[in-house]
Amino acid sequence: MFDNVTLEKYADVLLWGLMTARKGRLKKGDLIFLQYDPAAVGLAEVLYGKILDRGMYPIQRMGLTFGMEHAFYKKATGGQLVFLPPGDRQLYEKINGRIFLRGPDSLTHLKDVDPLRINKVLVSRKPLRDILDKREEKGAYSWTLCTYPTKELARQAKMPVGQYAGQIIKACFLDEKDPVKKWNAIHARAAEIKKWLNSLKVNSFHVSSKNIDLVFTPGEKRKWAGISGHNIPSFEVFFSPDWRGTEGTYYANLPSFRSGNYIDGVRLLFKKGRVVEASAEKGEEFLKKQIAMDKGACKVGEFSLTDRRFSRIDRFMADTLFDENFGGPHGNCHLALGASYSDTYSGDPGRLTKEMKQKLGFNDSALHWDLVNTESKTVTASLAGGKELVIYEKGKFKL
Repeated sequence: MFDNVTLEKYADVLLWGLMTARKGRLKKGDLIFLQYDPAAVGLAEVLYGKILDRGMYPIQRMGLTFGMEHAFYKKATGGQLVFLPPGDRQLYEKINGRIFLRGPDSLTHLKDVDPLRINKVLVSRKPLRDILDKREEKGAYSWTLCTYPTKELARQAKMPVGQYAGQIIKACFLDEKDPVKKWNAIHARAAEIKKWLNSLKVNSFHVSSKNIDLVFTPGEKRKWAGISGHNIPSFEVFFSPDWRGTEGTYYANLPSFRSGNYIDGVRLLFKKGRVVEASAEKGEEFLKKQIAMDKGACKVGEFSLTDRRFSRIDRFMADTLFDENFGGPHGNCHLALGASYSDTYSGDPGRLTKEMKQKLGFNDSALHWDLVNTESKTVTASLAGGKELVIYEKGKFKL
């Protein structure tokens, strides 16, 4: 799908992403967990060699085929669904970095599976995710991921597979002579925007578009984060609000493919921080069962904005990694239901306890589901002094 030059550049960008996400802490002797879907094995091979060249230790694991995954969710007993393989906990307690290469051969293969079975698996594996989250808060671990083009992704995005691959090349700057240099420049520009946003004393944010009328409360000790290397590509600037201050209506005009299901036209009504009404034009039953996954699944974990001047993504990609970074004429925002990100805490995340997170309004859930809106919108900050300031309009930050 990609020639050798492109694979080399993609691997270099991913290692830049992982190093940036670890804030430069990667070193010789670190353990790097390399996970990949079968379609991405060629990229995995290049990365494996580059990890060795840096004196680190790659630990590779290929993901389930989609036939295996379907068989698991259809046939597994209750005990098999929640079974955690021996060694997983020990592995997660030791790895220093994780690179995940996504290359799905199907996006709707679990549409005949009861979503409650999928939820049960996600909840059972949350303790493993908690290990990684806590280790990342302490600076001992971080991660990045990317997408490898497949026929299924191209089919769902309604374009030829070669054109789809070209979109990835363009979005990740793999057509540049030195894509890492380009990513460093975007990282520096994003730092200026985050510094400006974090200098504002904000009581609340109001998001307004054709189908959105929503208010967020930032909460205490929050900061905007983003373009941190965790996702390739990533152009979003985001924060995790105090979930208790969310009021109003949110609408996702881009579809989602989640857990082998297709969901479109999601509309949510929040009152006192919780979803009280949820509907979808397609996949409504799945949506409602996701929101009922656990106590935190009906609350907001993240709000994000993408500046269209950064992103070269200008069409639906049937992949949230790209769709949540959509540039186009109006940029985009996305709201995530479920888990918050502790890296939006303005203090030392390593000192955060479960009790502190609850007090500050950081949400906890096995769910984290990004729902994207690409409508023209205005985001207005109500400042502590009583003034209002438009921070985002016509797809751009107003710095």
